Amino acid sequence: MKNITAEELKTKLSENIRVIDVREGYEYSNGHVPGAINIPMSEIEGRVSEIKEGDYIICQSGARSTNVCQWLEIQGLTITNVQGGTSSFRGVLEY
Repeated sequence: MKNITAEELKTKLSENIRVIDVREGYEYSNGHVPGAINIPMSEIEGRVSEIKEGDYIICQSGARSTNVCQWLEIQGLTITNVQGGTSSFRGVLEY
């Protein structure tokens, strides 16, 4: 599985990438990566057709996104996990 840090994600946002936030809707509404698409982990199986090759997967800390990425790879998709999740991304924005 490919991984990227929150700092690396911040620099890639200008490259027209897609970020998929797998947290629940209430978590997403409390703050998310700009432009991120919310597809909760609980809905991934039914919405897998919405995930595209090269997407970046993020959650709060990196645990759920790791699980989702592992499952998506079994489905044949090449995606990237954001290590440290939204918590780390918020920290990067504060600098």
